[in-house]
Amino acid sequence: MLSFAWWWAFALLPLPLVVYFFAPAAPQQEALQLPFVPHENGQVRSVSTLIKLLAALVWLLLVTAMARPVWLGEPVNYQPKHRDMMLVVDLSYSMSQEDMKQGNGFVDRLTAVKQVVSDFIDKRSGDRLGLVLFADHAYLQTPLTLDKSTVKAQLERTVLKLVGTNTAIGEGIGLATKTFIDSDAPQRVMILLSDGSNTAGIIDPMEAAKIAKENNATIYTIGVGAGEMVVKDFFFERTVNTAQDLDEKTLTDIATLTGGQYFRARDSQELANIYDAINKLEPITSISQTWRPQTEWFHLPLALALFFSMLVAVLRRNHG
Repeated sequence: MLSFAWWWAFALLPLPLVVYFFAPAAPQQEALQLPFVPHENGQVRSVSTLIKLLAALVWLLLVTAMARPVWLGEPVNYQPKHRDMMLVVDLSYSMSQEDMKQGNGFVDRLTAVKQVVSDFIDKRSGDRLGLVLFADHAYLQTPLTLDKSTVKAQLERTVLKLVGTNTAIGEGIGLATKTFIDSDAPQRVMILLSDGSNTAGIIDPMEAAKIAKENNATIYTIGVGAGEMVVKDFFFERTVNTAQDLDEKTLTDIATLTGGQYFRARDSQELANIYDAINKLEPITSISQTWRPQTEWFHLPLALALFFSMLVAVLRRNHG
């Protein structure tokens, strides 16, 4: 959309008429008449009229350039005070367990996490998001960014055994906290998802949680696993506990220490409900600003004014 930053400059348009009607008239000199010289009064008048029209056009273009024409792009909204949110996801081999009920069947835990967390990412408008994966060690898959599509793409590309098969919960918290330290966001939130207990890494989960608390990070923890379920063997059915390795006590203590909450997901729907609950607990900030990118166009009328000014000078010299 075309707009004028200094639209009031158009008030100068009548200025030449004011000068013409109210300025003192210049003394007229009698024309020198030479005999035997052909008269071209008609041509002179037409050139004089053309010069006046061009002069008026030059003035219009100069005033237009002075009014600063700008082209406004589409409005862009942003939150000046963003929240930093790290998604810390367990990538141990136990995430391959197919015990997450989805519809009439079951999917493995990692597949359920990818689907639910992708939807969660879509809803976090205005937050900077990052992704940490942990197994034998923690790995920063995606640094904090406002580009949600990048975070989703990196999550979708994750595969089991990418960073090992064990569970380094403490390192996952520690790496996410280190990422927070390098940012200046007033709100720091970590969502930790795991289906086991800490079996690897060089830092204890509770020690890592204390460091996170010292750096003003809130941790929400999610335990994944169906728990007791009936499975069929060749001749009979038996009940197994698919979440027997889940350390709910540690996950609860981590959340409590940092001011967050612990949630338990036994199927895909519960997992989706948990992320919806976290959305409500950590509402997106309503403080936003809108700006429109501007492209200056004043150089165009200015260039045209210069061109027509040169044309007026040539006409005056040749027909003056």
